[in-house]
Amino acid sequence: MAARAYDGGMNAPTAISAAPRLDVLPRDLSAYRAGNTGVPYVHRFESGQPGPNVLVNALTHGNEFCGMVAACDLLDRGVRPRIGTLTVSFANVAAYESFDAARPFDSRQLVHNLNRVWSPEWLDGPDDSPELRRARELRPVVAAADVLLDLHSTSQDVVPFWVYPGFARNGALAQAVGLPAVHLVMPGGLGSGTPVIQFGSFGEPDGTGIGLVAECGQHFLQATADTARAVTQRFLAQLGLIDADPAWAAPAPPRRYELLRTVVIRTPDFAFTRPCIGFETFAEGELIATDGPDEIRAPCANCTILMPARVVVPGREGVYLARPLD
Repeated sequence: MAARAYDGGMNAPTAISAAPRLDVLPRDLSAYRAGNTGVPYVHRFESGQPGPNVLVNALTHGNEFCGMVAACDLLDRGVRPRIGTLTVSFANVAAYESFDAARPFDSRQLVHNLNRVWSPEWLDGPDDSPELRRARELRPVVAAADVLLDLHSTSQDVVPFWVYPGFARNGALAQAVGLPAVHLVMPGGLGSGTPVIQFGSFGEPDGTGIGLVAECGQHFLQATADTARAVTQRFLAQLGLIDADPAWAAPAPPRRYELLRTVVIRTPDFAFTRPCIGFETFAEGELIATDGPDEIRAPCANCTILMPARVVVPGREGVYLARPLD
């Protein structure tokens, strides 16, 4: 079913401009295609010293350019790890290359959401798509990583935030890195598929893998790309792969939220009850949205919503419902 754009009516959230500000546009990535691992667009640099294998992953979604900017920055500057191994990957380049400035949100994916297929059911299943082929190609790269930074951005211009499974090891690293200062903790996983940060050891309570998503801001803004570069530098410095900058500010106290439910859109009539871009709060029991005959109500006091859908697509996520922890 085709996506229905919100029309700005009484029950619609704030509409996204048909022509958002495009500060950052795609660049030609063909120079990075060969890589050095046998997997296209994957580069690995070993220090020869003990330390973690850190994977910086960009372009899980094709129109989230901030990760591309941060990954290119590492490669263009010839950054090499002091300890351990640094791996840099560009994930969904096929979707990235489909970008059309007249329809800038459409290059998120070609068929499947590459960040929801990291389960045995999808990776070992019979289905096929460009995203599934790429996930299967990247599987050994992700499996080899000890620590994963997956760089993302949002359709709306909201404060940057971390997203991670609710394991102490993830929260400790996110807090130590410090930027962003907002955390979305997933104690029960995402609930609408398996993202890469829940793959294998990353998703196991007794696993050792540390996996974090950094949502760095609105897709096409220069500030978002700047945030992605800053997050990446601090992340690598915290793990000892590069030197920290003494001018960096100390981490701010975190503002944490716990994911309670991921609402998946069921009908073309899904609509919010008031304009939403993310981080709006609702009283316990207050109506947040309707989905045909179904009502989505706040399950707790000060219920905070994140990632409200920009367009209505049945089968895709409509909104995250969370509660403040701090």
